Amino acid sequence: MFEPVPAARPRNGPALRCSKALLSPWSRFSLLVVVLAAAASTMLLFDPQRMLSSGWPSQLTGGTAALLFGLAYGVSTVAFAPRPLLNLAAGALFGTQTGLVTALAGTVLGAGISFLLGRVLGQDALRTLVRGRWLKAADRLLSRHGFRSMLALRLFPGVPFAAANYCAATSRMRYAPFLLATGLGSIPNTAAYVVAGSEAASPTSPAFLVAMGFIVLSGVGGAVVAWRKRHRFGKAA
Repeated sequence: MFEPVPAARPRNGPALRCSKALLSPWSRFSLLVVVLAAAASTMLLFDPQRMLSSGWPSQLTGGTAALLFGLAYGVSTVAFAPRPLLNLAAGALFGTQTGLVTALAGTVLGAGISFLLGRVLGQDALRTLVRGRWLKAADRLLSRHGFRSMLALRLFPGVPFAAANYCAATSRMRYAPFLLATGLGSIPNTAAYVVAGSEAASPTSPAFLVAMGFIVLSGVGGAVVAWRKRHRFGKAA
């Protein structure tokens, strides 16, 4: 006697449909929105940049303090904390040299986390929205000339840090050029804010005045360059 062969289970069962729905591009994008909203709400409630600048534990000193500050810096940028304030805090707490290294490490860390979040959770969904000519031009520049384009975005102030991170994540830019361009391009403005923070107690000192002058001039220069290059970007679109 032959035993009856059990009927094969349907491949498209409820569990499979549920898993596909949870892993769909728009489900992952919804998770990204929730994560970023929670991070931003936490930043507004607890004000981490104020804690980093004035509420830093006095018992933490040396390399341990710098390491923890760099980690907190990176996480805070993911939560949309303003980098200029964090850079000023780095200079005020650790001085020019250590403060600059710590701030740059936190910058690269925060950019890397944001890039990974955007690439894993948001790229598939957001690329379906890249239809306008300006969006297509930005995507084309970041995809084909990722390092050069990101380096320019980091060098010229005015482009929101988080916006540049997620635009790069949505494009086809690779991870290594993104981090390298972020690290190199962030040096000038980060150094200026760190020096200003370290010399904040002496606002008439030459170092403080030079740093503030660089911040102002770089901001004006970035605005002028963006204004003059708008026609080229329009043609690229």
